[in-house]
Amino acid sequence: MIDRRLVLAGMASLALVSSASADDWRAKYPEITFAVHPEENASGVTERYTPFVNYLSKELGVKVTLRIANDYAAVIEGQRAGNIHIGYYGPASFARARLTGVKTDAFVIDVNTDGSKGYYSVFYVRADSPYKSIDDLKGKNLGLVDPNSTSGNNMPRFSLNQKGIDPETYFSKVVFTGSHENAVLALAQGTVDVAANWWKTDDDSNLARMVTKNMVKSADGKTLTKDDFRIIAKSDLIINSPFAYLSDLPDDMKAAIKQAFLDAATKDPETFNKLSDGKNKPWEPTTNEDFNKTIELIKFVDGLRKKAS
Repeated sequence: MIDRRLVLAGMASLALVSSASADDWRAKYPEITFAVHPEENASGVTERYTPFVNYLSKELGVKVTLRIANDYAAVIEGQRAGNIHIGYYGPASFARARLTGVKTDAFVIDVNTDGSKGYYSVFYVRADSPYKSIDDLKGKNLGLVDPNSTSGNNMPRFSLNQKGIDPETYFSKVVFTGSHENAVLALAQGTVDVAANWWKTDDDSNLARMVTKNMVKSADGKTLTKDDFRIIAKSDLIINSPFAYLSDLPDDMKAAIKQAFLDAATKDPETFNKLSDGKNKPWEPTTNEDFNKTIELIKFVDGLRKKAS
C-alpha cells in the first residue's frame, strides 16, 4: 500500500526541482544585454528604450542593460560574439547576420497600426528643389544611411538597379551618413541633393518623428516641416524589423523573453507606446523564415557590388 505521506513528499520534491530548474537560466544569465540599431541619435534611443529595458528587467527577474549600437554591424558582431543576448535589427541587418552565420533567431516583429508588417524605402528631395524624379539627379549627391540598412542602402540600390542605375557612376558622390536622422539632416542642410530613408505613412516616418521634435533645420538654422520635403520614389513593401535572441540561450529563457515582449503592450502600455510614439500595434511572433526574401535581396545587392569591383 502506498503511503500518502511518501506521495506528498515526492510531489514536494518534484516541485522544488522544477522551481530550481526554472531559476537555472537566471543564475547563468544574471544580466542580459539588449542592443538597439541606430535609428536615431543616442539620446533619443536612450529616452525611448530605457523604460522598456526597466520593464524587461522586472518581467524577467534579471538586470537588462541597454546598449546603443554605433551601427548595424555592431549588433551583428555583438551577437556573433555572444555579447548581445537580444538585438533589435533592421530586416537587412538581420538577414546579413543569418547569412554570415550568426546564431540568432527572430522571435517578434513590429506591427503597424493597420495590422500590416512592412514599410517602404523612399527617396526624399527638398520641396524647393527642381528635382521631380531620379532622372533629374544625375551628377548630384546621394545620401544613404548605412551599408547594412534596408531602407537606407540595400533597397535603394535594388530600386536604382531596376532603373539601370549604378549609384557610384550616376551620382557625383554617394555619402553614407551613419543614421536615418543624419540622412535627413544632410538633405535639409544641402550636403546631399537626395536622401534615402524609411517611411510608413505621412505621419509615421523617420522624418515625421524628427519634425515632431523640431530636429530638422536648414543650413541657415530655419526649422523645417514635412512640407519642406518631397518623396520622388517609393520602393516595394519591406518586411518590418525583428527582435532576435541568441539561438543557444536556454529554451525557458527564450520563452520568458518572448512572452515579456508579447505581454508588453498589455502590461505596460505607456512604455510600449513610447517605443513607436504610439504608432505600432502589439508585437507578434515571427520566425527566421519570414526574412528569406530579405536574405535574397542582400545576396542580390552583394552581387551588384562584386560586379562593380
